[in-house]
Amino acid sequence: MAIRPSARWRARVDEEATELAAGTRSPNDAFLSELFPESLLVATDEALRAFELNVEVLRDQDDEQVFEAIKRVVLVLNEINEDHDGAGYETQEREDLCLYIDHTLMEHGIDVPALAARRGISRTEITDDWRDW
Repeated sequence: MAIRPSARWRARVDEEATELAAGTRSPNDAFLSELFPESLLVATDEALRAFELNVEVLRDQDDEQVFEAIKRVVLVLNEINEDHDGAGYETQEREDLCLYIDHTLMEHGIDVPALAARRGISRTEITDDWRDW
């Protein structure tokens, strides 16, 4: 199962906090808790959990249903990013989120390259119609 990016981000924040507490990381080199505030982690995790549930119930894998699930999660992630002053998702986080969406769809039997091709786009563009981050 695809690991939610928010889980990996949280692990990095926790590791940094452990290093700070142990004195193995200088406070001057600590930035992850600012980059990934708790509010961003929780909201992102909830959005991705809802996406997983939406994908699980896709019965006939109709393209429009799949794109509707993608649209829903992207619009929620847009709101989360906006709630964090448009800086919630930097370049790497954007890539993480797009890969997660792709992998989650594939794990649920959706052929993402074929889905994208039927729409005349590449698989890396499946979120582009709605994505602001």
